[in-house]
Amino acid sequence: MRFPKPLIEARLVQRYKRFLADVVLSDGTTVTAHCANPGAMLGLNAPGSRVLLSTSDSKTRKLPYSWELIEADLPGGPQWVGINTMRPNALVAEAFHAGALGPLAGYTGLRPEVAYGTASRVDFLATGEGLPPCHVEVKNCHLMRQAGLAEFPDCKAARSARHMAELANVVASGGRAMLIVVVQMRAQAFDVARDIDPAFDRAFQAARAAGVEVHAYRCRVGPDEVVIADAVPVVTPG
Repeated sequence: MRFPKPLIEARLVQRYKRFLADVVLSDGTTVTAHCANPGAMLGLNAPGSRVLLSTSDSKTRKLPYSWELIEADLPGGPQWVGINTMRPNALVAEAFHAGALGPLAGYTGLRPEVAYGTASRVDFLATGEGLPPCHVEVKNCHLMRQAGLAEFPDCKAARSARHMAELANVVASGGRAMLIVVVQMRAQAFDVARDIDPAFDRAFQAARAAGVEVHAYRCRVGPDEVVIADAVPVVTPG
C-alpha cells in the first residue's frame, strides 16, 4: 500500500485520550493528529520521536492529520513502525488480490465485514469455487520487547479474545477459520504477550487447539509505503 501523498514529518509531543496525539511540524507549529490505535502502544510513545503523518483534504474532518508511522527505538535498533490499526485490513486485501497469501490460495473472493457468531462481524469471508468459505480475522501487531519478536496484544484485549472464541465455533461447526496477524514492523517471529493478557492467551490457545489457523506476516514499512512482505513463524505452542 503506497501512501497516495507524501507523508509529513513531525516530532511527537504526547499521545493522549487514546486517539489523539500532539506533534510539532517542521515549521515549529504544534498540531493535534488523529491516532487510529486503541492499544497501549508500548514502546511507541517516546516524546521527541520522529513520526510521519498523512493528511486529508476532507472539509468535514475535524483533524486533517493522521498519525501513520513512528521511528521507534526498539530492541535490536530503531525502525519505522506502522501504528495505524485501520491499515491491516487493507494490507491483507491488497496481498490477497496480489496472490501473496499462500494460506488462501485458490480463493477468489474476499468479502469484508460479514456478520457471524454472536453479534460479531468477521473482517473477511474468503470464498472460492469448490472451497469451504473461510472466516478471516485480522489483528494488527506492533509490540516488540525482545529483538525480533513481535507480540500481541499490547493491552487487555477482551474483544479479540471473543473473536478467537467465535472463530473456534466456526471450526466446531465444520467450517474453516483463520487469524492473520499483520506485523507492521521488522520481526522474525510472532508470539502472544500472555503476561499482558492471560485471558486472550487462553482464548488463542483454545482456538488453535480447535483448528483455527494462525498466520503472521511482517511488513515492509517505510515513508513511502507499508506492504505485507513475508510470513514469520508463530512460536506460541499450539
